[in-house]
Amino acid sequence: MMKNIRETLAGRIGILELYSLSKAEVDGESFSNKLDFSLPCLLERQEAAKKNDILDVYEHIWRGGMPAALQADAEQRQEYFNSYIETYLMRDVAEEGGITDSVRFRKFLNACAALTAEQVNYKTLAEAAEISQPIAKEWLRILQGLGIIYLLPPFANNELKRLTKTPKLYFCDTGLCACLSMWLTRDTLMNGAASGHYFENYVVIELLKSFSYSQDKVNLTYYRDSNAKEIDVIVEENGIVHPLEIKKSANPDRREIKKYALFDKTKLDCGCGGILCMCQEVIPIDKKNCFIPCNLI
Repeated sequence: MMKNIRETLAGRIGILELYSLSKAEVDGESFSNKLDFSLPCLLERQEAAKKNDILDVYEHIWRGGMPAALQADAEQRQEYFNSYIETYLMRDVAEEGGITDSVRFRKFLNACAALTAEQVNYKTLAEAAEISQPIAKEWLRILQGLGIIYLLPPFANNELKRLTKTPKLYFCDTGLCACLSMWLTRDTLMNGAASGHYFENYVVIELLKSFSYSQDKVNLTYYRDSNAKEIDVIVEENGIVHPLEIKKSANPDRREIKKYALFDKTKLDCGCGGILCMCQEVIPIDKKNCFIPCNLI
């Protein structure tokens, strides 16, 4: 019954699969108010949540939200994900798309993990797996259909010119992504070169899970133009856009929100937003934006 409920709710934002557990679900936390990124909303959530902690966050990023991996030690976790890839994933992919070349497909999975939180590049994926670009597109489509990959679409608006049309690639379970890239411990992942990408992946998917329960239709996109100006996530609900930057730092540069002024060139109603980060408390930046602890989503 829970699976059917979550599938129905997730369908409102276009994703039809049972997600792995969010961090709030793992921690047994729940929020009674609707997330609108306003200061009162965030302060109310802060009262119900424990302190934001980077070790705790990266433990969840490294483990992911699959129940079997939550209490496993490092060796058991590795065995679980290897089994998941070789049996469940390979079997379902074979049934869905008739993929029989397991060697190349594993290379393709590894290449996807290496590109997490980046724009999709079919040429790079195809070369890494030694396949054609049309096959790479088809394999990515299958992974998206199975709920392994999430493609965050680019923001589109007729009033803003020269916008990218390429989606960004994220893994629905960060633990699976970490396993594919052979991050063997939480600390090596947290301190590694890709830690910022994994943090972004984590926040985007936590937002996706959070809004899958919304009674209203919610669109998640990202903004990037030909000048490489980027806003990591735009939450659009009921005609209001909420711009969000994602930073691993506990004290990011508040000037990041200056990019949000681009919405002044449109007829869109720009609501509250801010910078999702590792800060421990909500800190107002201006009347609409805050530094937002990532554990409040």
